[in-house]
Amino acid sequence: MEQPDHLARLRLADLFLDTLPYNAHTTASDALWAGVPVLTCLGPTFAGRVAGSLLHAVGLPELITSSLEEYETLARSLPATRRCSARCASGCLRSRLSHPLFDTARLTRHIEAAYATMVDTWQRGEPPKGSASRRCAIKPMTWSLRHNDYR
Repeated sequence: MEQPDHLARLRLADLFLDTLPYNAHTTASDALWAGVPVLTCLGPTFAGRVAGSLLHAVGLPELITSSLEEYETLARSLPATRRCSARCASGCLRSRLSHPLFDTARLTRHIEAAYATMVDTWQRGEPPKGSASRRCAIKPMTWSLRHNDYR
């Protein structure tokens, strides 16, 4: 199936129910891009926490649960509360334009800046400075390669 058809099909859903123990990865990103709220329950491993990371990155942490009971309760209440579902869907669509997850141009700028810093360091004959994470403040779900400006 071609990508536009896939995204059009996703838009027909009211809610994307994520799975455990292995969360959706690209499919959850696709759902968020299509404006479909993703409901997830955090698992104990990286693979079980991906959708939560995606939701934080688009400003929708209220769709992250920490227990299966909470997940089931929210899953049952979201579709019944049309106003909440509509707010979540519109939040997904707005988020893709204003949050880092889908801001490829911003990511490209920061990666290029990191490469330029690495080349400058090498050209000065200095040893590598280590990971960027040690040189910048890292906030949950945001990062910066230079000047803490990737939000």
